[in-house]
Amino acid sequence: MESGIKTKRIKIGGMTCVNCQNKIERKLRNAAGVKNVTVSYSAGTADIAYDTDIISQKDITAIIEKLGYQVLAEDKNPASNVGRVVGILGIIVSLYVLLSQFGILNLLVPNQLADTKMTRAGLAGYGMLFVIGLITSLHCIAMCGGINLSQCIPKGDIPAEKKSRFSTFVPAFLYNLGRVISYTVIGGVLGFVGLLFGGGGSSAGLPVIAQGILKLLAGVFMVIMGINMLGLFPWLRKLQPRMPKIFARKVGTKKAKSKSPLIVGLLNGLMPCGPLQSMQLVALSSGNPLVGALSMFLFSMGTVPLMLGLGGVVSALGKKFTAKVMRVGAVLVVVLGLAMLSQGGSLSGFLLPNTLLAIILGLCAVGIVSSLPFKKPTHKTVSTLAALGIAVIMVATWNTWTVGGGASSDNSGGVKIVDGKQIVSSTLSPGSFPNITVEVGTPVEWTIHAPSGSINGCNSRINIKEYGISNYSFTQGDNVIAFIPNKTGRFQYSCWMGMIRGWVTVTEAGAAAEDSLTDDYSDDYDDSSNQPPAGCC
Repeated sequence: MESGIKTKRIKIGGMTCVNCQNKIERKLRNAAGVKNVTVSYSAGTADIAYDTDIISQKDITAIIEKLGYQVLAEDKNPASNVGRVVGILGIIVSLYVLLSQFGILNLLVPNQLADTKMTRAGLAGYGMLFVIGLITSLHCIAMCGGINLSQCIPKGDIPAEKKSRFSTFVPAFLYNLGRVISYTVIGGVLGFVGLLFGGGGSSAGLPVIAQGILKLLAGVFMVIMGINMLGLFPWLRKLQPRMPKIFARKVGTKKAKSKSPLIVGLLNGLMPCGPLQSMQLVALSSGNPLVGALSMFLFSMGTVPLMLGLGGVVSALGKKFTAKVMRVGAVLVVVLGLAMLSQGGSLSGFLLPNTLLAIILGLCAVGIVSSLPFKKPTHKTVSTLAALGIAVIMVATWNTWTVGGGASSDNSGGVKIVDGKQIVSSTLSPGSFPNITVEVGTPVEWTIHAPSGSINGCNSRINIKEYGISNYSFTQGDNVIAFIPNKTGRFQYSCWMGMIRGWVTVTEAGAAAEDSLTDDYSDDYDDSSNQPPAGCC
């Protein structure tokens, strides 16, 4: 080994995305005395070779902490804080259950634009993106604050006759304009990619399933990104999608060298940022270029206010408050991902809401076990695998119980057999779909009456995957849907957005009539129109 050269591995806490890794690595590479450095976001470490005659480990620690990260002691594991893990997971699960019960969960996810007008669900979903942009812009300040300040300072001396109160605002405006343009264009491109994958809402059966699968995948990665932003499970960082390291470095270098605020802002959309990648998944899952662009536009606009007032905000808020607000933003990203999973499960038919809740609870239990401070790594591995096995069994049992239990029927006119067909009548509501009970083996003629004002952008089309009915469009008056139930069970159907859901329960011969009598009797006591809306409108 060369005289005076020392190699040291340092554990770093507080990294939330690959951009953190690149930022630390770039700063240390430029420090005098540092010969080589490799920072790993996945492992939460930095391998540094440095000249002890020029720089000390204390100096290196100071550089890292000045960037807003923590240098951890050798025996300290950032994932061993079980209380913190339990607390945050408890908040996430409670929010998920609460928002689901009140029909708010699916309002958080922006969807394809309604055919005739923007619905309340659309407005709420797009508003949510703006709020997430506003909160996570604190992350933008931490990651890109130095570049932002360097671009917002006017270059060169401005002649006195050309100086005005707006002259110092122009560079900041151009930088943020470039970011907004970049985010919006990338959102449109990703929406187009989703359109190619999902069929863009075509009437064919496969595209609807494909849209659901796309939402499921996007939801999974959004949850992973949010959990990684919270820093709960470092091992989960390996599953986060990221751009090639060489490409990320080139973009970072180009940003640092460029003298044009607009160009730097445009390049900002290519940076490997956790919140940014989460919103890009939202744009991708929309399956619509216009919606993808609008989603990213509103998210980017949410980041603008704090980026414009960077200096005052950083000094006023302080690091502790900023970290707390960032945790709120990360929790919102996780909940948004869960809402995406809920919609994707409904559209694809692969994941029922109750099953999703069981999976969430099971994975939380596995995560808590994995964060326990075991003395030996093998004990942690065995315990985590055992917890995973128990969770799988519990989910399977939960799913069996849920599917086995019947759904209450909303058949307003009961079930009548006419000319060898089961005649079922229901009424469409703006925020919910009817549940019906029919018998197996006999053709069904289901009349859904849509009164004036009952049809909106959310409930205007339905998908019943079990019977090959895709994007059936309602019109005012009577709508007749025909199918043959060939097996017993409970089959979920949903609106074209995956927000509003209903059930078709298929029973053995003779059972449907009994259920219908029970439902007609109970209608005297329970007016379904007074129930809270299950969907978005």
